Amino acid sequence: MRCILPDKELLQRVLREALARAGDFADVFVEERRVVGITCEADQIERMVAGTDVGAGIRVIAGGNSVYGYTNDLSWDGLMNAARIVVQATGEGGGEKVLDLRPVTAPYAFAVGLAPEKVEAVAKVELVRRANDRARTAGPAVRQVTVGYADTHQKVLIANTEGQYVEDERVRTRLMVNVVARKDGLIQTGYEAAGGFKGLELYQEVPPEQVADKAASRALQMLEARPAPSGRMPVVLSSEAGGTMVHEACGHGLEADLVQKKLSVYAGRIGEKVAAPPVTVIDDATLPGRYGSLVFDDEGTPGQKTVLIAAGVLAGYMYDRLTAGREGKSSTGNGRRESYQHRPIPRMRNTYIAPGADDPAALIASVRRGLLVKKMGGGEVNTANGDFVFEVAEGYMIENGRVAYPVRGATLAGNGPQVLQLVEGVGTDLGFGIGTCGKDGQGVPVGDAQPTILLRELVVGGTEQG
Repeated sequence: MRCILPDKELLQRVLREALARAGDFADVFVEERRVVGITCEADQIERMVAGTDVGAGIRVIAGGNSVYGYTNDLSWDGLMNAARIVVQATGEGGGEKVLDLRPVTAPYAFAVGLAPEKVEAVAKVELVRRANDRARTAGPAVRQVTVGYADTHQKVLIANTEGQYVEDERVRTRLMVNVVARKDGLIQTGYEAAGGFKGLELYQEVPPEQVADKAASRALQMLEARPAPSGRMPVVLSSEAGGTMVHEACGHGLEADLVQKKLSVYAGRIGEKVAAPPVTVIDDATLPGRYGSLVFDDEGTPGQKTVLIAAGVLAGYMYDRLTAGREGKSSTGNGRRESYQHRPIPRMRNTYIAPGADDPAALIASVRRGLLVKKMGGGEVNTANGDFVFEVAEGYMIENGRVAYPVRGATLAGNGPQVLQLVEGVGTDLGFGIGTCGKDGQGVPVGDAQPTILLRELVVGGTEQG
């Protein structure tokens, strides 16, 4: 990847300029991002985009607040002008600051086997076609298939007025398949995705056909499913469901900016029991190959493993530099941004419930009548009170300890903290999902995961009375 980033001397001048009038801290985030995206619809390649975006963001923190500006002009004049604009909003005072930028050593490294730019576009198109062709041969009920491929190679440079100088590269690859099936007037969809902090070696580990098979199977199976019952009942969340529940109903409420704004049900509860004893929740940047993994966050803080809930007790929050400073704490490495055009805010990385001691099959066998969720769909959550509603993309009724038959149209409703208190069993397995998490108009790649979990009782919405 061609390096066009500014040198240390220029960055030092920019940082001095940023604190010329006022401010306690300043940083510069410089980015060069190469992206490729391919979309297949209606059995043909509909879109293919490729390009490189380059720019820098400059931030000044003063009195617990921040001012941010950005530019795509990385010349001396471009960066200095951007710094002066930011300075104008910070107030009077300040003065010359002597800087000596020192490289920060990476705490670990992620190996990338096959960098995206080393693979020809035709080979990437072939991956998409393989997934599309496989999904379309799944059965006559398949009416529509959409396949999306993306790879990103991002090079960043981060410098700040504490003298830290960080260089980092991130490579991510993703493939998603969405299948629409129709039979006797009924329409169902199936979705599956694979991705990671990896190059195209990902598709040697997870072939496109495997992703297509799961999406098509889900859509076709839901055509034969019975309407879901409604009512309160035990729910088993399979590890195959990914960590949507922990991400949405719990994770966002543990981000420090929402906590400090009193928009989180977890505000002011450090040291309190907020979940059942088998529940430990972790946000971890250090997992090799996972979609939300990082060596450094977007403020230059080294990635780390952060325990949020330990054996049911609230242990901490996810901080970026700004929110940590307000409490006299250190950042947990959760300062993330979509691009140089966005200021960093506290965001999740790979958030998961840690595996427990229970046999997943035994958890299902313990349920006389309940719902098994194998894939979560979309949903909504109110971080201020923890209330949520989620769709179930793939679900099954459990009867007398056995998986009986598939159901469609189910929803799960409840309250995040209350649900965590209802956990009666945590499996030894762990299944990951990937996604793009949206917050404050920014999207960032994240991973989430959970083991198989038994919930004592949850409100299940359906089309039949339970």
